[in-house]
Amino acid sequence: MLRSSDGGGSFSGYGLPVLSGLLLGISFPSYPFIRFETIAWIALVPLLISLRGDVSFRSFLGRVYSTMLIFCATSLWWVSLATLPGGLLTIFVHAFCSTAPLLLFFVLKRFRGYRFALFSLPFLWVAWEWLYIRQELSFGWLVFGNSQALLNMMIQYADISGVWGVSFWLVLFNVLAADAWLRFRARKQICVHGVTLLLMIALPLGYSFMVFNDAELQRERPTVKVSLVQPNIDPFEKWRKYSSQDIMLIYFSMTDRAVSQNRPDLILWPETAIPFYILDERNLAYYELLKSRVERWGGALLSGYSDIVFYSDAEVAGNEYLYKFNSDEDRYYQTFNASMLVTTGEDDPQVYRKMKLVPFAERVPYMEYAPWLDNFTFSLAGISSWGKGRDKTIMEFITVSGEKVKTSNVICYESIFPGLVAGFVSRGAEFFTLVTNDGWYGKSYGPYQHAAIARFRCIENRRSMARCANTGVSQFIDKYGRVYADIPWWERRSLAADVERNVTLTFYTRNPDLLPKVTSVVSAFLLLVAFAGKRRTIGI
Repeated sequence: MLRSSDGGGSFSGYGLPVLSGLLLGISFPSYPFIRFETIAWIALVPLLISLRGDVSFRSFLGRVYSTMLIFCATSLWWVSLATLPGGLLTIFVHAFCSTAPLLLFFVLKRFRGYRFALFSLPFLWVAWEWLYIRQELSFGWLVFGNSQALLNMMIQYADISGVWGVSFWLVLFNVLAADAWLRFRARKQICVHGVTLLLMIALPLGYSFMVFNDAELQRERPTVKVSLVQPNIDPFEKWRKYSSQDIMLIYFSMTDRAVSQNRPDLILWPETAIPFYILDERNLAYYELLKSRVERWGGALLSGYSDIVFYSDAEVAGNEYLYKFNSDEDRYYQTFNASMLVTTGEDDPQVYRKMKLVPFAERVPYMEYAPWLDNFTFSLAGISSWGKGRDKTIMEFITVSGEKVKTSNVICYESIFPGLVAGFVSRGAEFFTLVTNDGWYGKSYGPYQHAAIARFRCIENRRSMARCANTGVSQFIDKYGRVYADIPWWERRSLAADVERNVTLTFYTRNPDLLPKVTSVVSAFLLLVAFAGKRRTIGI
């Protein structure tokens, strides 16, 4: 039997945990020319081996946290380019929260032994990822499955399990690999492990082969022509350097050219493309001008904008602390990061208000329970304490050929939430639009990582996506998660392409939380078994 006080083999102390942190970090999407996603299949192995021995809780916590801290710092350092305090807080807090499933691993190990805890980990991991991403405080960017966003041939089964199934598969593979290594060191048979690991690689490949040869999926479907407008405006300068008129002229000029080249059914402008309250009565002249322009273009326009809603005293009674107050006008209001669809022949736009807000940058979590928390907002230029949208709005417009089309708009950060996006599809969205502004992160790989994660939403729901960014990465993604047209970052350009419409619901769309709920129930059962049973230590 292998026995080691630090479980580290040729490494000791924190060597293996640090190695795992680095492997996890580089396995996540970064620049397009860096492709290390397959490393995620063994990234946890060094850490799991280091936790094999008789490790005190203090040492265990130190090793696990060092892994997660390095992982988060490597994958998320670019957040600090937008806000240094917010970036550091994100890294340190997210690293701490990421230790939760491994702390449960420690409990199971103490009560039922190492191997019991080891094979419980896939359930604990996915259950925690799902529960964590549902909290306002979470920054659920680093769901383990997201590391595989670019490994297209290995993740097509996400239309059944969602990204949660990919996380489960990865953790289970790491668990089997770690167990196989320890058994090999102990001179025990590992043939079953070897065959199982090979099957775990072959099965996703086999499913992908079936998907790409599925006659129903390949059947020709109706399309809608979409034009993306990428203005390449520095987000730090947008609110300082440009006037409202300057902003509108840039978009009008670019869209005029785009429409003259390709007559689109839908024109897409990025997140907060209109950075002022264009629907406020004081700016109605701008909105009337925009409507007349849309009439001239002949299609529909979907644009991000800053929204403001005023409320009467009766509407806010008892909850005044949740609203802002304009003393000059003596009325309460909220502002929203929103998008609107302006269509030909309609006076009022269709409005969607962002529901998932970036913690601390866009809204401080749980401030409705403690209003003083609003003082801790890490405000970016033009962004501070947005209100939370409440409705999964489905937007409708008529194509140039006269067909009615239903779509949904995902705003930036919302694309990392599988259940939210699946909810739009359940309500009738035939394709996705996504508006974002990743210019905050300069030429880091943050925008590329964000764009990669969006591919999962397309695969899960078998919906194509038109993704429009202020400056990178604007692109079209098909229902298989493949990019088929894009605009390079830091270029002022437009791009038109046909986007497929689909009304079929995948198993995942109909059951978006099935797998994480199952893993949560199994995790609870495993913990119950551990606490109910006699405490013991099980070797290999």
